[in-house]
Amino acid sequence: MPAPLPAIDFDSAAAFPEVNDMRAALAARDWPRVRQLLDPRDWAGRAFLAGFAEDDAAIGDWLRQVLAQQPGDTVAATMLAAHLIQVGWRIRTDKFARDVSREQFAQLHEYLRQAEQILIDVCAREPGNVLAWEERLTTAMGLGLGQAEARRRYDRLARYAPHHMSAQSRLFQQLCPKWGGSWEKAFDFARECMLAAPEGTQNAVLLAEAHLERFVTFDNDGERGAYLRDPRVVQDIWTAAQRSVLHPNFRHEPGWVSTRSVFVLWFGLTEQWPAAAAQLAALGHLASGHPWSYVGGNEVLDKFRAEAYAKGGLR
Repeated sequence: MPAPLPAIDFDSAAAFPEVNDMRAALAARDWPRVRQLLDPRDWAGRAFLAGFAEDDAAIGDWLRQVLAQQPGDTVAATMLAAHLIQVGWRIRTDKFARDVSREQFAQLHEYLRQAEQILIDVCAREPGNVLAWEERLTTAMGLGLGQAEARRRYDRLARYAPHHMSAQSRLFQQLCPKWGGSWEKAFDFARECMLAAPEGTQNAVLLAEAHLERFVTFDNDGERGAYLRDPRVVQDIWTAAQRSVLHPNFRHEPGWVSTRSVFVLWFGLTEQWPAAAAQLAALGHLASGHPWSYVGGNEVLDKFRAEAYAKGGLR
């Protein structure tokens, strides 16, 4: 009987201990400490840590109190808008549009409109507020403002942070067919982001994400198998990996666990077990919910880990 696989940790704090500092500051409703944690960081770091506020369903009233005392605090305003967006999206759920009721859509749109008004004010005060523009990508998508408006908002953001990964991921989603785009638009944008970014950054993973989005839309094993055997797909995955996780300049910055995990998934799907094993070795005991939630969850992760240990030389 094979030995059990080593335990893994899905908590972001295992990779970034400062997450616990942010959680503690939010739980204590300590706004000066929240600002102390956010302000010194770049936009990617701020987006990463500020996102943990969304885990607290009761945070909206506190952020309103902060704004009542400090009306010009655009950080609090942006976090409140992000909270409203999250509340609306939870009401909508992540079901296909055909399975969402008219009432759910009405409530989603109400929350998104509230958030949009807050964000318009923030962007007027601070045209270079990358996080506010990033949230406006989500309101544009949810309110059905269209591809052109979404791209306009992204282009405004990109003036100040041209390789901001989390914003690129949001626009990429809207460019997919499920949000009114097309595969051509989605792949073109993923390649654009990959080629424009410095080698060794995470941006190239968008091309692997594009292939994952395409892969999960196929209806049967035959189509999925043919896609995995397509040499153009395999080459794209290797190109993306070589410009990101396989590059000597790759750094473990916010998002790195998910980025490496996407390549574990792809190397596993294409049965390139030594390559999968190398990424699992780099991950160690760390894991993320994405991309495994796309393909069957932890059961698939455990299967791929077992295969990598058995066939990829992982010890």
